[in-house]
Amino acid sequence: MANELFSHLRTFSEADWLAAVEELQSGIHAVDQDAVRIWFRFFPLELRLYLELAEDRKEAERVLSLQGDYMLEDSLDTSAHFLYGHRYWKSVKAAVNEEADGFKADSKPSLVDLIKAVGASAAKKAGVDQTLLNAISAVGLATFNQVGADEFRKTAGDTAKPTGAMTGSANSVAAAREKDDSQGLFGFLKTVDKKYSVKFASEGYSGSFQVYDDQEITQAAGQDRSRDWKSLDKRCWQGPIPIECTAAACGTCWVGVLGGKEKLDPVHRRERYNVKLQGYNQPEEERPYLRLACQARAHGNVTLVIPPWNGVFGKQIYKNVEELELEPATTSAKHLREMIAEGTHASQNKADIEDAPTD
Repeated sequence: MANELFSHLRTFSEADWLAAVEELQSGIHAVDQDAVRIWFRFFPLELRLYLELAEDRKEAERVLSLQGDYMLEDSLDTSAHFLYGHRYWKSVKAAVNEEADGFKADSKPSLVDLIKAVGASAAKKAGVDQTLLNAISAVGLATFNQVGADEFRKTAGDTAKPTGAMTGSANSVAAAREKDDSQGLFGFLKTVDKKYSVKFASEGYSGSFQVYDDQEITQAAGQDRSRDWKSLDKRCWQGPIPIECTAAACGTCWVGVLGGKEKLDPVHRRERYNVKLQGYNQPEEERPYLRLACQARAHGNVTLVIPPWNGVFGKQIYKNVEELELEPATTSAKHLREMIAEGTHASQNKADIEDAPTD
């Protein structure tokens, strides 16, 4: 029966999952509304399916310039660490497994109905309101869908106890993300020397650093030399946010914005185009919850989550990018142009061979 649930879930596309998350927003506590949207961008189903179908997975990973831990098997119980509901992950896993054990394929429930059923069961187990469980329940079913029943059952779902800013109530955590640092008694007189805090979390580390008003996030992060960041994530050349080109070309510095997205500069043309090229599915909003940190200037406190990987897969997987030059022409951009062209030509050659007439 577990495999019947898996087969049923595989009938839904990435677009279906994203639509279900949007439909559920009114039933999700504010603390996790954007967090769950970010999770589904951090672990896109289309990328997973592309790699599953690849004849040579290593070559596919190379062509897509994938770096880091992009498969959910690598972070089965930790991928949703930035959701408030993650503290109830064990209850969610148990509810998903129970749903799988009793699932009947002929019932053909919608994604929204399945998520609500798991959320209700998990909320009962945890003894909390279901609005705190619906987001993490969507993550639980999506994880089951990507890794399969056997892999999903390998762990009990134990998680680390919340620390720092995540220790309070859901309301207090959501409210704290909206506050700015005090600028002192005469703060209203300050202009360029205003300072704010950027809080960040990844699967392996968390913390905060200071940012001046109108300063790029990655520039401020690079000034934080409090730890050996590269030992924690080899993509972190300078500061806690992974970075390479600083020009929107490489996509290494993509981040999710859990709080303060309205305090960042609007998305400009370069970021908008290159994010599509990179495949990160950034919403078309002026100030979305998914950004390239090297292009985002802060004007207040911001709370970020750092994904455990990066790549360039928009053209090959989503096929929604025009044939334009990456800009500016940095070394990273040049490398990515070559990789993208190579992947595109390889895909076209394969298609030509498959379409060629046979005797």
